[in-house]
Amino acid sequence: MAKKDPIIISGAGPVAMVLAVALLRQGVPFIALEKLTEPFVDQRAASHHPPTVEMLDNLGLAKHMINEGLKSPVYRFHDRVNHDVIAEFDLGLLADEVPFPFVVQYEQYKLVRKVIELFGNNADFNVHFARTVTDFFQYDDHVMVEIKNADGSIEKMRGSFLIGCDGGRSTVRKAANIAFEGFTYPEKFIKIGTYFDLTAFDNRIAIRNYFSHPEEWCNLFRVKGEPDKPDIWRFVVPMRVGESEDEAKDSDAMQNRLKRFFPRNEDYEIAYANVYTVSQCVASTFNSGRILLAGDSAHVNNPIGGMGLNGGIHDAVNLAGKLGPVWKGELGMEALDLYTRQRHKASTDFTQAQTIANKKQLEERDPKKRKLRLDEMRAMSEDPIRAKAYMRRAQLIDSVKAADAIA
Repeated sequence: MAKKDPIIISGAGPVAMVLAVALLRQGVPFIALEKLTEPFVDQRAASHHPPTVEMLDNLGLAKHMINEGLKSPVYRFHDRVNHDVIAEFDLGLLADEVPFPFVVQYEQYKLVRKVIELFGNNADFNVHFARTVTDFFQYDDHVMVEIKNADGSIEKMRGSFLIGCDGGRSTVRKAANIAFEGFTYPEKFIKIGTYFDLTAFDNRIAIRNYFSHPEEWCNLFRVKGEPDKPDIWRFVVPMRVGESEDEAKDSDAMQNRLKRFFPRNEDYEIAYANVYTVSQCVASTFNSGRILLAGDSAHVNNPIGGMGLNGGIHDAVNLAGKLGPVWKGELGMEALDLYTRQRHKASTDFTQAQTIANKKQLEERDPKKRKLRLDEMRAMSEDPIRAKAYMRRAQLIDSVKAADAIA
């Protein structure tokens, strides 16, 4: 019977691993297949918002993140033109509404590593590296998945469902002919990490910061270093349109970028640098028969506000809560249509809308509009009622509630 076939997950990134844990806890068999030979040390996403921490707490993961990461209840908006702190938001104001009134800075590769450390010895935790999902064939009661192994051989695997957690260029999504609707920004972004403690330069720097500037805005976040390394400060800034990756990652160019923000005579010690293209896209549907999408396979967005990973984890938890009972025969396939309705709305009405607005806020060039935007941000931060409302939306608390309310 189809229900005896395992669920196949394409990918073994953070969304796939959270999904795997959520299925494991329900006793639902799965096999996760990852094309890389080992977990990827990806420096992109690190911020886990309050509802995400709560979800991960329900899976037994939050305590490890909190212990090994950085708790950040406060975040600040800065005007880089005049060096003022425009606004400060304190999630502690929401302490009577959420169990974890703070963000946890914990990179996504650490979350993957922790899941494998905690569950890797469980015989039912089936995660395989160096195995790539290349295609599938869908039938009424199962899917047949084509897999390419490290030695180049091809095998077929039967599953009850196939879930694409294989990133923004998702093979699963493309093979399912699911449209990916949206746009790509003309400029690329560069992320530069440095070990230099920026609080020594300016004690107004919080763990999470947003700098407004008409030419070169910035996300500036701190993350916990590895056990033998100091903490890392991560700059995300826009590149010039047409600027190549080699130009952006040139040593002098990176030093100049950092010194424009925080001038100093000595060079900064660079921990890493990554360049990436940024898009705002959402799949037309997150389910098509026995094919499902979650995380970047279903939606991508700019990193301002730290919403991409959070939305992906929300997908995983929502999907597992429906797919487990469907696999067991306790719910019908229509529950997966509800998954799309709920998470598609969360992606479009909240994550996409908020991240696009965040970018516009930081990069506004018109002096009058820019002043109005910053004045409004300041006024909002100084009014506890409005500040709470803003944080509920910015931290995806409203997103989760709105999605869950959809029937």
